[in-house]
This record gives sequence, C-alpha cells and structure tokens, in this order.
Amino acid sequence: MPEKQNFENHNKFVPLYIAVAAPILVLNFLWSLYRAIRVHSFDTVVAFLLSIALMILLAYSRNFALTVQDRVIRLEMRLRLQHILPADLQARIPALTLSQLVALRFASDAELPELTRKVLAENINDRKAIKKMVRDWQPDDLRA
Repeated sequence: MPEKQNFENHNKFVPLYIAVAAPILVLNFLWSLYRAIRVHSFDTVVAFLLSIALMILLAYSRNFALTVQDRVIRLEMRLRLQHILPADLQARIPALTLSQLVALRFASDAELPELTRKVLAENINDRKAIKKMVRDWQPDDLRA
C-alpha cells in the first residue's frame, strides 16, 4: 500500500521521464552534435537539429502539463474558497496569487479559512512555506 501523501513526499517523480527519456535524449543530442562536427553532411546537420527539437520538446512538455495543472488548481481553489471562506474573506479571493492557491489546496476545509487569512495578512507567497503551515494535509493524488 502506498504511503499516505504529506509535505515530505508530495512531489511527483516520474522515473521513465527523468531517468530514462531525459538521459536518452541528452545522449542523442551529444551524439548528434559529435557526428555533425566530425562528418559535415546534410544528414548529420538534420539529425543534430532534430535532437535540439527533441530536447526542446522534453522541456516544454513538462512545463505545459504543469501550467495546465496550475490553471485547473486556480479554478478549483477559487470555487472551493467561495464555498468555505467567511464573507469578509470571499471578497479577497482575487487577491490570492497562483502560488498561494496552489499551496493552499493541500489544506483541509476546516483549516482553510484561518490559513487563507494568515497568508493574505502576511503576504506569504512561498509555496513551500505555505505548505509547511498545513496541519491536516489533504492529498492530491491526481497531480501531473
């Protein structure tokens, strides 16, 4: 049975992405660069350009997924906060930054109003600092 998610283990690690795909693409890039330098031909230059495109794809594919995830979290948290926060805090929902919303998502409904008030009052923007303040961690098992 997998360990229950908490602050220490909530980061997503994708072994096939980090430990397999990335090293293969880096090796391909280095080999293509070596071949393009040693053998000046159209084929080696095209292979090198393709290796650059694959490296760019590797970097952006992760970034795109995380950006979409953050947008969904922003929407989800704004809706959640509208239902949970007292009236005086509901007007301040638009003032919450993306980083604050992403970090607050791990808080339970019971502690969310108090934590939101503290984050806004002290202008805490560091995701890690906010996550460390969460007492009743609510796992997010569908993260990218």
